[in-house]
Order: sequence, then structure tokens, then C-alpha cells
Amino acid sequence: MFNIGLPSLKHFKKTRFSVKENILWLMLLFAMPIYGCKKPGNESPSTTPKNQDPEQYDVPFNKVPNTSDIIMYEVNLKAFSNEGNLKGVQNKLDHIKDLGVNVIWLMPIYPIGTVKSVGSPYAIKDYKGVNTEFGNLEDLRSLVKEAHKRDMSVILDWVANHTAWDHPWIQNKAWYKQNSAGEIISPDSWTDVAKLNYDSQNMRKEMINAMKYWVLAANVDGYRCDHTDGVPADFWKQAIDELNKIPNRKIIMFAEGVRNDLFSSGFQMNFGWNFYSKLKDIYNKNQAASTLAAANTTDYQNMTGDNQVLRFTSNHDDNAWDNTPIAIFNGKQGAMTAFLLTSYMGGVPMIYNGQEVASPLKLSFFYKTPIDWSINPEVTQEYKKIIALRKSSVAIKRGTINHYQNNSDVVAFKKTSGNEEIVVLANVRDQSINYNVDASLKTKQWKNAFTDADISVANAINLAPYSYIVLKNK
Repeated sequence: MFNIGLPSLKHFKKTRFSVKENILWLMLLFAMPIYGCKKPGNESPSTTPKNQDPEQYDVPFNKVPNTSDIIMYEVNLKAFSNEGNLKGVQNKLDHIKDLGVNVIWLMPIYPIGTVKSVGSPYAIKDYKGVNTEFGNLEDLRSLVKEAHKRDMSVILDWVANHTAWDHPWIQNKAWYKQNSAGEIISPDSWTDVAKLNYDSQNMRKEMINAMKYWVLAANVDGYRCDHTDGVPADFWKQAIDELNKIPNRKIIMFAEGVRNDLFSSGFQMNFGWNFYSKLKDIYNKNQAASTLAAANTTDYQNMTGDNQVLRFTSNHDDNAWDNTPIAIFNGKQGAMTAFLLTSYMGGVPMIYNGQEVASPLKLSFFYKTPIDWSINPEVTQEYKKIIALRKSSVAIKRGTINHYQNNSDVVAFKKTSGNEEIVVLANVRDQSINYNVDASLKTKQWKNAFTDADISVANAINLAPYSYIVLKNK
């Protein structure tokens, strides 16, 4: 039953209502058992909760980066710290900042379902709650505030395709997809969740209300949206349009999907599965290094404005179900070269927590697997170096790309913006390669882009196993 704040019977003795007004109040009060409760499965405007937007907490962050300037960092709360909570992340914000990161993506922070549960954080039973395992609203607010102080945006993980079976919305049966027998169904093979029905306008309104809630109540800067291909494009446009109406906000919207209409719906980024798969095939199936250029071109076909593909060598799914970057890309040096290619060829680079110390653990997001942050400090320094150059180079971030001659073993390309030129030569094999340099490179003067040391380009350059050279014009 909904409590709509009607006065008690005692209230009538203390208030100067007319007889007629008292009769009206009494009629409303005694009607509540009939009209205030609803049967599961019913959907109508009168039974839909009328949740109002909260007031804006704190001052909207005014340093949200442009899309092509983003350096993304994904946090798995169960792995990031020994505490396994929001405070554990806040305590290590300086580490994230020092990498060069300017956007933090938090995996789902919400209470998860217990009915048919497998323990997945993507089975959400309350879109407006914080999982007590991770803390509370004040902990999230504090984390966001401290990140903003360090010039980092924070985005939350949003799951719009489905809910847990014990989400309160399940009482509104029309809000969920059903089979021919009228039973609510699961999406695909995910039996721990129930598929939402986007034909329901009332459900859409409540979903958008919940998305607006965190922007206002916790001052977050946007969302990474899970399984966006499972949700109609017109809903995403509806939701993003509403988010963009919030005053003084610049909203980051990142889609885990591959549909082209996601960009026209308002997303700025999608997930670079195509590039990632090709990179793995080059490393592990001996495919030609030159095929990476075709993958990059495919990703950016029909792309407009500052829309970008997010590139990665690890994420929560691939790390947990496949393997770590150092296993997939054949060691620390191979993984580092793979990261450089995801960061420099095009798109927005992402780090998944732990890869910056070459963590050998497959990190679960079902139970705690704390990262050992004391290992491989030299790897961390290499990540910082690669990111720092990207942040300082307009050519790398937004320049036009020219791919050099076909080569089976070396990825070679030049990025140009105005007078700035950056050349990348990356050996993707576990043996030394003697690379024949493009003749055009010999006519210019170059320096090492990381050290500023002069480099004389000869007819050929010898590249050690899984090594790279980055040149900058003088």
C-alpha cells in the first residue's frame, strides 16, 4: 500500500475543516485499501510510483573530458582493494590519477537479487540502492567528490536489459517480456534475470527516473550501459535526451554494444570487440599484423564527430572468463605492446584494474580476489609513459592515420595533425624482426617520442620481440 500522506482521524479534531471537507478526506482515507494497493501484473498510470527527481547534490563537475581525450579505468570493486568496497577505491584514487586516467567506470554498485541468483552484480534488484557490501550513498558521494577534486569523472554501470527476479518492478508483469503462456521470461540463457519489456511506457519512465537519480543524488557523470544491443534504440535516445536536459551537465554515455544506431541515439562510445578480437588473432593465430589496419578502418566506418570506439586489452568479462593480458598477449612485454596499439591507432584506451601491475590473477566479480599492487612497478611506469604521450599528442588522439606497407610481423602507421607527426612501429611476434622502413621516413628528421633523443632512420630497423618504437618529427 502506498502512503500518500493523508491525515489520521485524530487530525480532523485539530483542523478547521468544513463538514464537507471532512467528509471528502474521510472518503479518501477509507478508499485507500481499495485504490492504494495493486495486484501483480497490473499496469496503469494510477498504480505507477510517481517518484520525483532529488535535488542536485554538490556542484556538477565542469571538467568532464571530450570523448577523444578520455582515458578510461574500469574498477571491479571486489578485486580493487582488500576492503572490496567504495572506500577502498577512494583510498587509492591517487594511484588511478597518476596513471593519467580522467574517467573512472565503476562496475555495478547496486543490491543484487537473491531469487534464482548466481551472485552476478548484473542481476539488480534496486536501481536506486547501494549494495551494503560496498557501502552506502554517502560513501559513493564521497568517492565521486574526491575523484572530481582530482579532475576525474565517475560513471556507473547501468543494466537496462533486465532485472533480478526479486526487483520490486516484477509486480508490474506488463513491464516484462512474457511467453505465450504469460510467464515472464529470461533474456538469452541468463536465467538469474528477467527480461524487461520496452513496449511499456510506464517502465521506460521509471528506468529514466532511476538513471537521472544518480546524476542528481550522487553527482556522477554518466553511464557505461550494459548489453545495449538488447534494448531498443529509441529508448536510449529518450533516456539520453532526458539526461542531457539536466542543467549544467556534460554526460558521458558509453555503450557495450556494436549497433550503429547507438551513436544516433546519443552514445559517444561503443565497445571495441572487433579490434580486440583481431589483436588476439594476430598474437595467437599468427594472422598478419597488417590486418589490424582493416579492423581499425571497419570500426570507424560512418563514424561522425567525436564518436569513438573504446579499445582495451582486458575487461571484467575477458579477464574472468578468458584470461589476463599477460597470458593472452604472451607475457608482460607482449601485453604492453598490445596496449600501446589500442591507445595509439585510434579510439579511447581503457585500463582494467590490475593490468597496470601485470596482475597474473583472473579477477572474479562474484567474490573477492584482491589485487597485489606491490608487484611489477616497472610495468606501471610503462603504462604511465604510454598514456602521458597520448594525452600530450593531438596527432595520436585526433590525427589522420596512414598505414605503411603490408607486413606480417610489424604494425606500422603514422598519425598526423597539423605539423605534428607520430610514427608507430610495433613488433607483434616473439622473435626479432628486421623491418624495412618506408622510404618517406628517411627524408625527415625524427626523435624518440618518449625521450626526445634524436633517431636516425636507416633502410631497416631491428625490433626486439614484442617491442615498439614511437617516433616524433623534429
